[in-house]
Amino acid sequence: MHARILAAGPETRLTAVWARRTEAAREIADTYGAVTAGSPEELFDRCEAVAFAVPPAVQAELAVRAAKAGKALLLEKPLGPDLASARAVADAVAEAGVVSQMVLTKRYQAETRDFLRRAREAEVTGARSCYLHGAFLGGEFATGWRLEQGALLDLGPHLIDLLDAAVGPITSIRATGDPRRWVEVTCEHENGAVSQASLSGSVRLPKPRTRIELLGPGGELVYDTSVIDHEEGWPVLRAEFAAAVRSGRAGELDARRGLRLQELIDAALR
Repeated sequence: MHARILAAGPETRLTAVWARRTEAAREIADTYGAVTAGSPEELFDRCEAVAFAVPPAVQAELAVRAAKAGKALLLEKPLGPDLASARAVADAVAEAGVVSQMVLTKRYQAETRDFLRRAREAEVTGARSCYLHGAFLGGEFATGWRLEQGALLDLGPHLIDLLDAAVGPITSIRATGDPRRWVEVTCEHENGAVSQASLSGSVRLPKPRTRIELLGPGGELVYDTSVIDHEEGWPVLRAEFAAAVRSGRAGELDARRGLRLQELIDAALR
């Protein structure tokens, strides 16, 4: 996905690809007219920004090296496999002074931005939400780290990010259940509101379901991704990342935001 979007331009050009399996890197590079890098260092030498599409543990290691090399970073969620590694990435970004941006895909949708704008104007008493799909049951997303660590680390960053932004800063969070099957998360917010989130990657549905219901004295505000064309967000993400790299100024969805989400997930697990 990353290669296809970044190669499409016009704001970006895919120059090089590196992967642990050289054949996999070569296949992608050949498809998009890029060079196959023999090492991460060669990749860094050939670009001004690095986009990550690797497991969290690999991203955490390589992102620190890329930041020290002075490269801008397009980072996947979660930032790392645990809080310590996520903090190391955020610290490396801050110390190097490089631009970073999180691939929180829903945030680049016009519908999401409209929902968050309206949420800021609403008085919210409570919220109910879910992010559910069956990708862990088989297929390309049934990968080792997802099956081992489950929905809280994989899907949690998306939903917790939206609740934190829509309802208000989360001050307390706790989770119950098995993240590899189904987990329930309860959040208390700075404004006194309470929200709940259901997360699972192990339930068979016709299509992935992400839904947030904000409720308060003024009525109900609903966010539902079933009406969203997810392809429309990718060009926005690409354009905003390119603009951030050229200006040297990161937006709100930077590594610090990724660390904030990882801190909340870590707290939920305690």
